[in-house]
Amino acid sequence: MGHNPGLHGYTGSQHWPYRFNVTKTAPGRIFDGWYVVASVFVLFMVNAGLGFYGLSVFLEAITDEQGFSTADVSFATSIFFIVSAISGRLIAPVIQTRDIRVVVGIGAVIAATGLWLMGQSTQLIALYLSYLVFAIGVGLSGLVPGTTLVTRWFQVRRSVALSVASTGLSVGGLTITVLASTIIDRKGMSGAAPWLSLIYLATVAIALFALWPDPAARGQLPDGGLTADGEVAPAATGIAYDDAVGSFFFKLVTLGFVFAMGAQVGAIAQLFKLGTERAEAGAALVSSVALASVIARLVGGVVASRVELIAMTSALSAIQGVSLVWLSQVDSKAMLVAATLLFGCTTGNLLMMQPLVIADRFGVADYPRVFALSQLIVTGFGVAGGPYLLGWLHDVSSYTASYLAAAGLSIAGSVVFFVAWRLTPTAADSVAVATESRR
Repeated sequence: MGHNPGLHGYTGSQHWPYRFNVTKTAPGRIFDGWYVVASVFVLFMVNAGLGFYGLSVFLEAITDEQGFSTADVSFATSIFFIVSAISGRLIAPVIQTRDIRVVVGIGAVIAATGLWLMGQSTQLIALYLSYLVFAIGVGLSGLVPGTTLVTRWFQVRRSVALSVASTGLSVGGLTITVLASTIIDRKGMSGAAPWLSLIYLATVAIALFALWPDPAARGQLPDGGLTADGEVAPAATGIAYDDAVGSFFFKLVTLGFVFAMGAQVGAIAQLFKLGTERAEAGAALVSSVALASVIARLVGGVVASRVELIAMTSALSAIQGVSLVWLSQVDSKAMLVAATLLFGCTTGNLLMMQPLVIADRFGVADYPRVFALSQLIVTGFGVAGGPYLLGWLHDVSSYTASYLAAAGLSIAGSVVFFVAWRLTPTAADSVAVATESRR
């Protein structure tokens, strides 16, 4: 890897100098990795509750109170998605050599500052700058550091652990976003902004207590082994960054998620308006997709530990496509809710599959950099573009055309994932080749 183990204080999982023999976790003791999962859950709650899901609440409040057009604030939202993904990419090499808690803590302060500035912005350039600052903070305290921690602490039960941790994203939409909306309704955006900043800071502070950077820092191994003096810990395995991102598999999987997540985020962004236009059921559809996402993600984590991950990803993307076709064709509230429940069963699971597939195929050693690059591409071309595409198709045609287009993207993603599954080496083969090349 080329790092100096003592250069930055925190040496990274592949360089821990501790020597130990592995024993089983003490009877009755809860593995510290589960405390890490709980902390990442809390981190994701506020990150998504005030970030991803909160953006729609901010859009309505800012346009109503501060005189900006919907297009102006929508452009600020696009800035947020792109900048937060870039931030995640830039911190990836940092969190391989430094304590993640420092990065997340700094991110929380920056995000809180952005939220406060958002409520004080009376000029368009100031609004864009506030979104930019907020995006940087969210990127530093979001998916990249959170999923990195879970992949370090778990190997055998990684899918279950990640499903539990990432459920915090959906729970944040059901709790933190609702709280933010209530505060904004009572105080207005300018009066609510300081409180939103405080909520972000306080929640991340709670999460920081157990965001331990590596099992070795607690005298443990992934999945629950204890350590004792004696032997050197095995180095974290994985494929080198340049080999990983240059592989055919990485390119296919990233392209597949551009299609699948572009369709998903675009559909979610328009879901409230779709339900309102067709059956005065906007709120019911949003609640349905969030509830289904929470439940299905926990089930999906168990299933993912028993199947080929890339095959499961292909199936989920295909099912998402079917649900979007269904949504494009129905008008009654009952049918819209039913289609949305099916859609929700795929949303959280597909988001979870991206870090799982990348960690499974390329290992842990360079995971932060590999995942962050994939996430940057997916966000820049899929997440940021999907809402605009579906909104434009609605304006020139209807939501029937919008959701059929989203379905097409999702099914295209399924095909790409299928090709990645059938035409590339298995995860075990990839790691074996990488290990052999280092000898």
